[in-house]
Amino acid sequence: MIERASLKLLSQYLKAFPAVAILGPRQVGKTTLVKQIARQLSKPAHYLDLERSSDLQRLSRDAESYLESFQKECVIIDEIQRKPDLFPLLRSLIDQKRTAARFIITGSASPELLKGASESLAGRVAYLYLHPIGAHELPDRIPLAKHWLRGGFPSALLAKNNLILRQWLDSFITTYIEKDLPMLFDIRFSPSTMRKLWAMLAHLQGAILNIEKLASSLDVSGTTVKRYLDHLEGAFIIHRLPPFYTNIGKRLVKAPKIYLNDSGLLHALLRIESDKELLAHPSAGESWEGYVISQLLYAKKPRTDLYYYRTQAGAECDVVLAHGHEVKACIEIKLSKAPVPTKGFHHSIADLQSTRNFMIGTAPQDYLTKDNIRMVDLPTFISKYLPRL
Repeated sequence: MIERASLKLLSQYLKAFPAVAILGPRQVGKTTLVKQIARQLSKPAHYLDLERSSDLQRLSRDAESYLESFQKECVIIDEIQRKPDLFPLLRSLIDQKRTAARFIITGSASPELLKGASESLAGRVAYLYLHPIGAHELPDRIPLAKHWLRGGFPSALLAKNNLILRQWLDSFITTYIEKDLPMLFDIRFSPSTMRKLWAMLAHLQGAILNIEKLASSLDVSGTTVKRYLDHLEGAFIIHRLPPFYTNIGKRLVKAPKIYLNDSGLLHALLRIESDKELLAHPSAGESWEGYVISQLLYAKKPRTDLYYYRTQAGAECDVVLAHGHEVKACIEIKLSKAPVPTKGFHHSIADLQSTRNFMIGTAPQDYLTKDNIRMVDLPTFISKYLPRL
């Protein structure tokens, strides 16, 4: 088992909040984390899995009386999106007896798209987002190259061989498209259109999002594409990296860039099955860029935001780390052991007046160039520099 960095934060939340919601994509390890923390609680835990029909029936008859009988225990409700009408009841039960760690709930969608969650439990719940296993959580026995190829879903990362890896990832994609997404959001999707969209997004990794072009290629409306993307982002499958806006009198690119969060899913959709195939693939650079960005998202502090920066004149920065409107760092990402900063990156640094600038490559390194750009590898940046920004 790989110990998750979220375990310590979860323990802190449970000492301060009556409810904690653990959110993340399916198969990411939420149940494993919950069962691990349950053994560390100072009171008994009662576990309910709403994907089990018997547990769902218990809460379908008289949920209020049933849950009230466990006032002295921590009630764990796994996959709560299967019964969203529980949220108002949980609010009422918490208000009747507001003690720490009354409820732990897990869900596979963002609170904005979990019906009733953000309104009913406001001020009563702490949200913890469990991402796929990040580079900052890797044990020494798993090299970074393997993590990049396989991604961070535990079953994929720890698969015994590439055959099992391919089978798991293909099954995950099919199940998500045909079963999980419709169940999560109680909405009908066209499985064939959604599958085509996933494949197209894999080939558009790191591209500027053009909804109308996607809609034309899929032969659906722009509204439909936007709805599909909203739900994919709400299910933590994709990330739309927003542009950094600044009033510098230059024409800026204002559409987001789009990424599949997990590199293993990306490579499954691109039919990449080995390190050798990955490095020879035309999308290798975009894959590395998306992988680095996902690892920054997983490891960053909550108050740090990620953007990209691009002007119509050609200034470009892969990642801008910011606190509000304050630029903390500019980052360029290159699939190279000896990366060279581009002219566009230098222009971005000047535009944004950034004093801390980094180039993340693939070789172990950590030194400052004469242009005040630190050349660094991803593990060093995450462990040494990201916590300071």
